[in-house]
Amino acid sequence: MPTPRRTLLTGALAAAGVVLTGCTSSGYPADPDGTLDRITGGTLRVGASHHPPHVDAAGAEPQGPEPDLVRAFAAERDARVEWTVSGEEALMTALKQGDLDLVLGGLTKKSPWTTDAGLTRPYAETTGPDGEKAELVMAVPLGENQFQSALERFLDAHGEEAGA
Repeated sequence: MPTPRRTLLTGALAAAGVVLTGCTSSGYPADPDGTLDRITGGTLRVGASHHPPHVDAAGAEPQGPEPDLVRAFAAERDARVEWTVSGEEALMTALKQGDLDLVLGGLTKKSPWTTDAGLTRPYAETTGPDGEKAELVMAVPLGENQFQSALERFLDAHGEEAGA
């Protein structure tokens, strides 16, 4: 007959096994869709919404401080950037459907898209047309926490460059 101590030990070992089984080989936190692993050495699919001065999407490729940050992040990951230029709603729909990895375009912490996307920590401050201060963020697919963490670490180090 098992003792209470043995039962407790068995339960603890079983729980530890479940926790360890949930860890991925590429680290924690995990990306259920493998975004960080897929873009590393591959393609980072970025949606850009025209929102000067942060993003100027009038030319062949988006320009401005936010696209520059994304290009630098991609370079650190040995990734090529594939741009999609559209309005916020279309880009957020594409992000939610898994067609994009990242959306930018002067998004702020007060973004209405929080149910459709994960928002990075604020990485720069800007002044809106009303003179109010706002904190800039980027949008990533919901649940892609390893990708979001890597992007946030990059933005923590380089993000103030995007403020205007």
